[in-house]
Amino acid sequence: MKAIASFVLLALLSATASATVIIDMVPVGNPGNAPDTRYNATGFGSVDHVYQIGKYEVTAGQYTDFLNAVAKDDPHGLYTFALGDPAVVSKGANIQRMGSSPNYSYSVAADWANRPVNYVNFWDAARFANWLHNGQPMGAQGPGTTEDGAYHDVGNQTLFGRSDGAKFFIPTEDEWYKAAYHDSTVGLAASYFDYPTGTNSVPGNDVTETIHSDNNANYFINDYAIGSPYYRTSVGEFELSASPYGTFDQGGNLWEWNENALSGSSRGVRGGDFVYMPVNHLKASGRYNFNPNIKGFNYGFRVASIPEPNTLLLGVLAGIGLLWRTRALSSPHRGARQ
Repeated sequence: MKAIASFVLLALLSATASATVIIDMVPVGNPGNAPDTRYNATGFGSVDHVYQIGKYEVTAGQYTDFLNAVAKDDPHGLYTFALGDPAVVSKGANIQRMGSSPNYSYSVAADWANRPVNYVNFWDAARFANWLHNGQPMGAQGPGTTEDGAYHDVGNQTLFGRSDGAKFFIPTEDEWYKAAYHDSTVGLAASYFDYPTGTNSVPGNDVTETIHSDNNANYFINDYAIGSPYYRTSVGEFELSASPYGTFDQGGNLWEWNENALSGSSRGVRGGDFVYMPVNHLKASGRYNFNPNIKGFNYGFRVASIPEPNTLLLGVLAGIGLLWRTRALSSPHRGARQ
């Protein structure tokens, strides 16, 4: 298994918030790395700053907590009924909505909670990032919850933008690309893999990872990696197939939104999904864009962040403490039956 340092970034929680959403992040260093110019002259993947990116796609459980915090009434349509329908046609994430406006509540079964949320459009992802930035407050969708913070003018393709000091955000195309394909061991060199599993070899889709060992992803090869009713694997299921920086599922599972506006009416997506066969969707060359209003069973996202001073050091210390505690708890002498 690739040994990649990671840490848990705890999002600030306001006094009125519901359950705390914890985003597991990995650091992406080598600031100022050269771009990958294999596919155009400008290239992709050059980032001039250190940042963090979600180790996993945002899950159905995390999105359910978001809905319970800000969607008792849902004027911006953060929830769609297809999201709650796991049947073969819809392939939703099985998030159920109960009650009526303005007293909606939401739940997701335990065996679905750790799978990536789908049926989110670009604006849903931006509102989730605003909510994280604002400290995960509970309240109506508006200023201070979903409509400002990391982003302003959410829903307006022309005026929309990232605010200064954004704590959480949708990664830019370059931020997403670097975390997926850049070889973390080469410093600033323009060395990039074809696939987000740290290899130039075509991935398999073997969930057990006995075939292809450390190079698998959830995409269609003659059949689904897993079938009905889930289709989407739990995040990090391909535990041997991390990217060089330690992310999982940047290839397959769901298309992931990135922040870039690639044309006047679209936003970028990368990474491919669980249902379509072409492996080229997973490749570094696979650049696509869609209308930011679209919701579908194959669209999801992950978030990124700029680390605050000392966050990396605190993360390392926390990781050491967690490792020590884990070893202590797993000691054969602790709690042994006599």
